[in-house]
Amino acid sequence: MRVYLPCTLSALARAVEAGELGPAPLTGYAVTPALTEWYASGDTEELEYVALTEAARASLRLLAAERPAEPGGEGAEPVKNEDGSVWVPRRVVVAAEVPDGTLTAGPDLEERATVRLSRPVPMSKVAAVHVDDQYAVPDVGAAVAALPASDAGDDDARFTVDGAEAHELMWYATQEIPHLLHGDH
Repeated sequence: MRVYLPCTLSALARAVEAGELGPAPLTGYAVTPALTEWYASGDTEELEYVALTEAARASLRLLAAERPAEPGGEGAEPVKNEDGSVWVPRRVVVAAEVPDGTLTAGPDLEERATVRLSRPVPMSKVAAVHVDDQYAVPDVGAAVAALPASDAGDDDARFTVDGAEAHELMWYATQEIPHLLHGDH
């Protein structure tokens, strides 16, 4: 089954180094029976796009969790990582083929497309990686900063978060991952 796993560039780099995405359990998104039933008029491609979009939303939350603190206040200077490099917020979704027996989907999961993977995913099972292009970085960064206010019900912040979804993720083949991680894309 094709599963879309939310990720970040730094997490992808760690996965490449480790040879697998993990540790388990992992949350992913896929064309589940619940999604198919809910979106009855959609074909497989449309349903996969829904699962990819859900994974991109989850990637935004992963970016928020790894976002470095801004010592000079919001917007004063570029946000820097601990190593001094500039933090670049780009959503990442890893598409992988996993055996059906390694995942669960069910009504107890909060979203229709959500699945839980019981094992790490070997990098050899990765089919492609979807990543924001550089043009999306300002909007994705603003969305990450707006997440807390959006979660608290602020409509303007929700609009900012939704603005990140206006950017389509770019498709990268697995052999392009090293170039992607070294800033060549």
